[in-house]
Amino acid sequence: MGLEKLESHEGVAVKTLLDSGATGLFMDMTFAREKGFKMEKLKNPLLVRNIDRTVNVEGAITYQVECNMFFKGHMERTRMDVCNLGKKEVILGMPWLAAHNPEIDWEKGEVEMMHCLPICGKRKQEEKRKEVKKVERDEDKETLKKLVLKRFWRWGKIFRKKKSERMPVQKT
Repeated sequence: MGLEKLESHEGVAVKTLLDSGATGLFMDMTFAREKGFKMEKLKNPLLVRNIDRTVNVEGAITYQVECNMFFKGHMERTRMDVCNLGKKEVILGMPWLAAHNPEIDWEKGEVEMMHCLPICGKRKQEEKRKEVKKVERDEDKETLKKLVLKRFWRWGKIFRKKKSERMPVQKT
């Protein structure tokens, strides 16, 4: 998985744990500092409880990071609470899992993003691809007009898939 810093647009590869027992999205404090993520101080700290309901010894969550997240064509802007995760860099918990409903192959250890939300970059890419395919099949001239500048409409045939792949006749 990759994260992108909003300020510099720098990409950072990250080891991510999907955890259905976690109640949020979390980034490790040390990881956030080392990679230079901009941490925003929370107005109201979040109390952290362990699985046994005791208060976490690391204390409350006081910072949050906003970043872009990329995974196999999926893209979204997200906020993660910053806390000490030990050896984990990022944990995506139940809110993320419920919202995205990824398909997980436990035997192969693979995750597929098959049910992306309308705001997801992957869905937007797929919609654009479908729109382009309509033009390729010459089913929708209005779509061609949306994708091609008006001054080139009179040459609309050359923007169709078959015509655009043909090499011009060589004149000698």
